[in-house]
Amino acid sequence: MLLSEFDFDLPKSLIAQNPPENRTDSRLLVPQNTIIDAHFYQITEFIKPGDLLVMNNTRVIPARLFGHKASGGKVEIMIERLLNDKQVLAMVKASRAPKMDSFITLENGDKAQVINKENGFYTLNFETDSLLGLLNDVGHIPLPPYIERSDEKSDLERYQTVFAEQEGAVAAPTAGLHFDDALLKKLKNQGVDHTFVTLHVGAGTFQPVKADNITDHQMHSEYFEIDQKTVDKIQQTKANGGRIIAVGTTAVRSLESAAKSGTLHATKEETDIFIYPGYEFKIVDMMITNFHLPKSSLLMLVSAFIGRERMMEIYQHAIENEYRFFSYGDAMLLTIDASSQDL
Repeated sequence: MLLSEFDFDLPKSLIAQNPPENRTDSRLLVPQNTIIDAHFYQITEFIKPGDLLVMNNTRVIPARLFGHKASGGKVEIMIERLLNDKQVLAMVKASRAPKMDSFITLENGDKAQVINKENGFYTLNFETDSLLGLLNDVGHIPLPPYIERSDEKSDLERYQTVFAEQEGAVAAPTAGLHFDDALLKKLKNQGVDHTFVTLHVGAGTFQPVKADNITDHQMHSEYFEIDQKTVDKIQQTKANGGRIIAVGTTAVRSLESAAKSGTLHATKEETDIFIYPGYEFKIVDMMITNFHLPKSSLLMLVSAFIGRERMMEIYQHAIENEYRFFSYGDAMLLTIDASSQDL
């Protein structure tokens, strides 16, 4: 399968730079016999009592740090993941690469020592008793590269789902950004329950696929957890004839990774699952997702779910109707097309 099959032209003006004033005011595209243009607060009209929403409750950490080397040269640190209470894996931007065992002094005077470099990532050791405390003190919310502005105070709350709980992500599970507490309560009263998985989203989610043949692409690895309570809820929902609605591609990847043996089970592990057309979904029936980058693995996942031609048709409709794209953009509610899973 060729990478060129997953490309499209997007007017820059459609890349959302800020979230809508209210979370549920974002638009919602629902492809059925025809394409329905709605707003997210109308999602209650398309979800049935007995369905189950599966959400990613990861919490974005203030993963971007600024400092300087002993020489005075400016440094930007972008944390990829927390390794323990003192160490992180990170990308480091500087005019000259920092040397092993050297120190980077942060804006508040705290220091991080460079102790390793492998596959483009540095391992940094921070001199602090509370790494998360340090990040909350001097870190910045790591807005995606296509948001061409500095992070603002409002991003601390808006680039975070209302159900964010488990700290560790460096990018938001953006499909969840459209929910607020009132909508979740309304759905619950309607008979639509929800449950959680945790997948700590890495910066690799923004990396485009570069291999001309997409099957040659090597996915980045991310840590995820699914507990027995969530497994039980999913199995009970399916037994009762309800649908499993994954809120975001990270929830899809978590569920499908935990069911790779054919049976869903509780787990804590790494996943580098790559879902592209021809993949046979085991758990997910519907998916809520934002509009994704051209040539991205997430676009390929959506293509596997509904078919590449249908996906391109939907994206063209979204562009013509000026939907907002990417992290702070609008959403789609997709129903699986079983025929799209046949190569």
